[in-house]
Amino acid sequence: MFLRQLTYLIALDQFRHFSRAAESCGVSQPALSAGIRQLENELGVAIIHRNRRFHGLTDEGRRVLVWAKQTLAALDGLRQEAAFARDVCGGSLSIGVMSPALQTVPLLLEIFRDAIPGLHLEVLSGTAADIAHRLREQHLHLGVMYLDQIPADGPFDTLPLYTEQYVLAGSASARMPAGPSCGWADAADLPLCLFSRTMRSRQIVDAGFLEAGVRPSIILETDSISVLHSELRAGRLCSILPVAALPETVGDAGLRTIPIMPCVAPQVGIVKLRQPVMSPVLSRIWDVCGRLQAGDVFAAV
Repeated sequence: MFLRQLTYLIALDQFRHFSRAAESCGVSQPALSAGIRQLENELGVAIIHRNRRFHGLTDEGRRVLVWAKQTLAALDGLRQEAAFARDVCGGSLSIGVMSPALQTVPLLLEIFRDAIPGLHLEVLSGTAADIAHRLREQHLHLGVMYLDQIPADGPFDTLPLYTEQYVLAGSASARMPAGPSCGWADAADLPLCLFSRTMRSRQIVDAGFLEAGVRPSIILETDSISVLHSELRAGRLCSILPVAALPETVGDAGLRTIPIMPCVAPQVGIVKLRQPVMSPVLSRIWDVCGRLQAGDVFAAV
């Protein structure tokens, strides 16, 4: 059995098409098809449903796919271990971050690079469901997301980063309540731009208004954090956001923030797929994550 055959199988599952999978592997379609057939012959099972086109993996094929991903991940770990043994710092790490936690990225990247100089990092933004799916498929190494959205019996390991805190944010010229904090009734009277209703952060905000028995004046809803930041800087609307979703330089951007109370918010943490073998890079970064204390960084002050 050759490792290239396992690579063919993973590519075929990813692209769901023989020609595109072959192109991604840098081989011809007949070569990829022959490699898959050879793998089936060696294992003595049918791995894919085939006619003239790819029709998905068999039950046995899905089990082989899991094993193939673990095997190639272990091989990558072995290569990285050899590199570390030669004192060559580096490696690659892919991280998925939900929009309300995007301001954790600069902090995490700085800490990760301190731990592993020369580390190549890829950061992708997505919903919690998308990040969890990518972790399962081993397209991401780490995710930053709400920990209460991770099933307790799921195949994930988690580390808490901070408990989310919400603030009312607006420009220096915006009409905002006076005082050290703001209630939901006061916020409901303001023209607001909020995350879309499908997003968990918005659902937390909606729960606050519902508990207070008030109906907010919502002018704009979006799943884009950059749109919210743009509206805040323009001074047209206010917003209610977790601290980690505020523009990076609140004061420099001419924005004011007021903690909104009471607010019951979940923990945000770092998540990874539970695996029998971790690469040296991921093992080192996970150890670093276990010592992080980000609560003070993303507190409402």
